Amino acid sequence: MIAKRFEKIGLFISLCFMVVVPIASYAQAVPTERADEARVDRLLHQMTLEEKMNLIRGGVEPEAEYQGQAGYLPGVPRLHVPSLRFADGPPGLLTRIPAQAETATMGVAATFSLRDAEQNGMVMGREARSLGIDVVLQPFINIDRDLTFARGYNTFGEDPVLTGKMGAAEIRGAQSQGVMAQAKHYVGYDTDSYNVFIDPQTLHEVYVAPFEEAVRAGVSSIMCSYNRLNGPFACGNDNTLKTILRDQIGFRGFVTSDWGAVHSVQFINRGLDMEMPGEVPADSPFAAFMHTFFRTATPAGGAPRELNADDLAGILGGSIPEEPRKQGLDLGAFPRDADPKTMKESLQDGSITEATITQAARRVLYEMDRFGYLDGKQKHIVTPQDIEANAAVIEKTAEDAAVLLKNDDHVLPLKAEDLADLVLIGPTAGQVAAIGTFGERSPGLTERQVGPLAALRKLAPNAKIVYAVDDDMTGTPIPAGLLSHDGQRGLLRAESNGKKSVDPVLDFTQTNHSALPPNSAITWKGELSVPADGEYWLYLQAIGTRGRIWVDGKELGRTGATKGTVHGDIQHASQDNGLPTTDGLDNVRRAIQLTRGAHALSVEISSDTSGAPAQIRLNWMTPEMRTANHAAALAAAKSARTAVVFLWTRDKPSFELPGEQNRLVEEVAAVNPNTIVVLNTSQAIDMPWLPKVKAVLEMWWPGDEGGWATAKTLLGQNNPAGRLPFTWAKQLTDYPATDPAHPERSAKGVDGKTTFSEGVLVGYRWFDERKIDPLFAFGEGLSYTHFEYSDMKATKSPDGGATVSIRIKNAGRVVGDEVPQVYLEAPKDRPAGVQFAERKLVAFDRLTLEPNESKEVTLRIQPRQFQYWSTSTNAWVLPAGSRTLKIGSSSRDLKLEATIH
Repeated sequence: MIAKRFEKIGLFISLCFMVVVPIASYAQAVPTERADEARVDRLLHQMTLEEKMNLIRGGVEPEAEYQGQAGYLPGVPRLHVPSLRFADGPPGLLTRIPAQAETATMGVAATFSLRDAEQNGMVMGREARSLGIDVVLQPFINIDRDLTFARGYNTFGEDPVLTGKMGAAEIRGAQSQGVMAQAKHYVGYDTDSYNVFIDPQTLHEVYVAPFEEAVRAGVSSIMCSYNRLNGPFACGNDNTLKTILRDQIGFRGFVTSDWGAVHSVQFINRGLDMEMPGEVPADSPFAAFMHTFFRTATPAGGAPRELNADDLAGILGGSIPEEPRKQGLDLGAFPRDADPKTMKESLQDGSITEATITQAARRVLYEMDRFGYLDGKQKHIVTPQDIEANAAVIEKTAEDAAVLLKNDDHVLPLKAEDLADLVLIGPTAGQVAAIGTFGERSPGLTERQVGPLAALRKLAPNAKIVYAVDDDMTGTPIPAGLLSHDGQRGLLRAESNGKKSVDPVLDFTQTNHSALPPNSAITWKGELSVPADGEYWLYLQAIGTRGRIWVDGKELGRTGATKGTVHGDIQHASQDNGLPTTDGLDNVRRAIQLTRGAHALSVEISSDTSGAPAQIRLNWMTPEMRTANHAAALAAAKSARTAVVFLWTRDKPSFELPGEQNRLVEEVAAVNPNTIVVLNTSQAIDMPWLPKVKAVLEMWWPGDEGGWATAKTLLGQNNPAGRLPFTWAKQLTDYPATDPAHPERSAKGVDGKTTFSEGVLVGYRWFDERKIDPLFAFGEGLSYTHFEYSDMKATKSPDGGATVSIRIKNAGRVVGDEVPQVYLEAPKDRPAGVQFAERKLVAFDRLTLEPNESKEVTLRIQPRQFQYWSTSTNAWVLPAGSRTLKIGSSSRDLKLEATIH
């Protein structure tokens, strides 16, 4: 869906209500291979036209039942055809009730483990059942081709085989719980551009390929994307939706539009089945933005109100102090309505027939029957989440995702002498960077989020660990002596009932034993006395309420929960800063230049419909506080034997770290020769300090249990075996999409068109073709042990595929996992006009070996991997001649090879 994509267009979608009913857990249900088609036809025969429309057009769920999910389908109650709820990820579930935060998709990809992916899918399915959701809007199986793509962090990396296999495993896991999965976004949604051109060979081999795996896995539905593809919009593209998806791949499920991606009622003739969000509540900010095309009745009321950017301004948050260059909203970038004709008019003039509507409704009913929803097997009441079972999967995934990028002198795992004199530096050392960025994902359970520092102290109770936050994201309350109103101490409080009073400080929290009643609506006004000129960081912190702050009459910031828009109308603790406060509040952090003296201050709170106690606090960090914290961190690093610096990204990194984190590492490494870096990032970043540090450990955004996983990996209780799901370049311009010599590939494109002119040479394939040395190769990752490969054999399979067998031995002293990867070389005689990568990933596995243990591993290669898409015959073709297969531990560490004929 929209989420971080709305960095450009400034939108998000959702609504909400919360009901919690403790009942016995429901049994798992696995969808059948096929539905009862006769039953489906009987139901359709009984339906009116409008009832059929209620199966293909989103609606507004009754407020008393609404769970704040992304979408709702009304169903046909008269015929006992149930409604459907659609909820965002990935990963996890986003409704008005906080769900557990799972390891970010890129971290799941880094496990190179189909078992981990399937287990994560099962967690998604269990969460959906607990929260009353029928359709999970995941997995996200687009390709990470452009590091600057705002949604790249949601992908499984740059390779179509890895993406397809991992996505299919998640689908199997989620649907094993009786919940529909919806793979997204089909297709070409691999850039911030809305106008994409991809040649047919590349389209089939790279960008459609993961969706074909999803169809093989039995995915219930597919979401089409916002962008145009080779001219038409993806949601109205009969080539991709009908010719490729239906005819060539054989997809039988339903196609849902991304929210607001329909621009003509005629899209239903071109392969689209369902419009989302469909009908929009009249009081939603999106009522002025999202047109409902699949409407057969005249809407009640007058024209929708004009779009108000202020209504949307808080949804994505603003720039935090470490990211001052964040762009504002660009509502004009999003494709707007083009065809004014309604469904009613199209039915009257015959350009759309009821038979077409019936066919779309049939596909939805087909999946409902297949999943047992027509027999009452869905669940719309909210029941307790299976916290412990889910937590075990989340922690195991975070451990398996850990990628050790550098380990000079075997500085990791930490030794006894390190633990006797250790310093941890950075806010994500004290708190786990569970989700990185709030978007279409589980917000997490703050009460479960144990930071690496606390986890290390628990797992190594005799360790002597100093903590230096450096960048204090929670701050301290503004002192009472600096707040006044009308020449008197304190801020003037005005409540919605007219009552007025004075508060000496703004700190109404459970931590301070002073939380306010639920649904409080209060304004505080007064003046803030600033002791000296400088850049002050003000932190508006809230939960159970919405908050806004003004300084000198100008709005400085607001919390992200907005009625009628973002999932649940309630404030999530992780919504606006990536990290909540240390006591679990949402944190709107802004930098502002202030001069010495008095400045007008105003703070307002209003109901977020959660019914929770309203907590509000105004904290800050002065320039002097920040300077002192940084000096304390360097002093602690200088006096410790070993320093571990934790670095983070929150938004798309575009190859850089926020704030002064690079400088921090440089300065710590200058005073401590045993400096280790732990990364909580989603993509590659520039690391100018890399030669100066001993070790680098990538932990991604690891989910609620990530603090434990990080601590165990640092201590050696977990042996890192994750592998990079993308190529880590030395510089941003090394990537094909950001190569300045090819502006047509960029999101900006040329003349408004973005052309994927690199063709099939995505990711590591480009680096191999152009002989560019990456900083770290695709599939790379170190270990605390080492492995030996021998006895490679390759055998052709009767179906045209192949099997590769290999013996792998753990030649080290500790148990560990290895990730063998098979790559197929290009044919020696390449057919004219066909593009081939020098080599491509065709199979992978992950296995655990005890010290000195060896195992024979067999990897299966699908027939399709030996073929190419012929644009002349519009078919898959097997090139003549023998092929070489290589196996190793990364795309640049290939140890053995074999030839197959």
